[in-house]
Amino acid sequence: MSTITDTPEGISFELSENQRMVRDVARDFAQNEIKPHVMKYDESQEFPKAIFQKLGEIGFLGSVFPEQYGGADMSTLDFVVLMEEISKVDPSVGLGVGAHNGLCTSHIFLFGNEEQKQKYLPDLCSGKKLGGWGLTEPGSGSDAGGMQSVAERNGDHYILNGSKTFCTHGSVGDTYVVMAKTEKNKGKESISAFILEKGMDGFSVGKKEDKLGMRASDTATLIFENVKVPVENRLGEEGEGYKQALKVLDGGRIGIAALSVGIAQGALEHSLKYAQERQQFGKPLSEFQAIQFKLADMHTEVEAARLLAFEAAYRKDKGLDYKVAAAKAKYFASEIATRATNEAIQIHGGYGFIKEYPVEKLYRDVKLMTIGEGTSEVQKMVIARELLK
Repeated sequence: MSTITDTPEGISFELSENQRMVRDVARDFAQNEIKPHVMKYDESQEFPKAIFQKLGEIGFLGSVFPEQYGGADMSTLDFVVLMEEISKVDPSVGLGVGAHNGLCTSHIFLFGNEEQKQKYLPDLCSGKKLGGWGLTEPGSGSDAGGMQSVAERNGDHYILNGSKTFCTHGSVGDTYVVMAKTEKNKGKESISAFILEKGMDGFSVGKKEDKLGMRASDTATLIFENVKVPVENRLGEEGEGYKQALKVLDGGRIGIAALSVGIAQGALEHSLKYAQERQQFGKPLSEFQAIQFKLADMHTEVEAARLLAFEAAYRKDKGLDYKVAAAKAKYFASEIATRATNEAIQIHGGYGFIKEYPVEKLYRDVKLMTIGEGTSEVQKMVIARELLK
């Protein structure tokens, strides 16, 4: 695996010593702590609390945040490396790590004041508390301006009513960032962001979703019935929530790109192993040109997707504009991961259709990648707007 780092000569595609260390720690953790339990959690849809507690202990739930807030102070490139290694083994866990770091925690870090950061980030970075993020509603997905949740100012607090759907860590989270309109009849320019805590009066968890894939990742509806939210829990000024959310999603898409690369790489590795072991007509599958071409396509596309993810991470780390780079990485990586898992099932034949082989789960998990944190169509809109400026 390779990455883009500065060298005196210009650009290098080698992992730095620190990135190799992050990769090795993530790989060992995934193999020893996650792999033995993958199908148990998938079948039961149980959220793997013990695994996330350990992820917090090794710094992976506060990976890209400064040490002053309890974070591990990793670069975005480091984060991409660890996300791929975890997601190769269980995309459900990778999704949780990505959502916790890239959405709730990132939103507070980017747009919270110092008091809010000191109050919430240490527990989030250590994994003592899990973060959730609420933007999508039953009637508004890509059209965030169509949200119905409303927070009405009443002196030193807001009264929040509405709901959020498809919230990662919805029923297991502790700290949430949610978006709501502070003026009922206005569009996205009236959206504001608020920090909520589990246990607030009127804040409850609704339906936990029974999903096709990513079944160990907790996804649930959040319900707000006259929730009294202190003004000091607002992130930034009124009406800034939509712009904040877009910025948060730009960074989160780099994590989803890395997750997608992990799924695709996992599909490739399982396919290589199977093709070399499975005999047909007296020789391994890997000796048939049709299989070789599938493997060659998978490998080439995974490498290309990885480099797009690295480019987006590199630009973010260097303080460059990364909006379009993140959109390209998320779009391409999620689409090639979908193709890679499809080809993996084809290479495995009937065995790919049963749960004994890991590609079955990867095939179910991967579809979320072209939907979550902006559909492929949304990413193409972002890319096209830049082209047509």
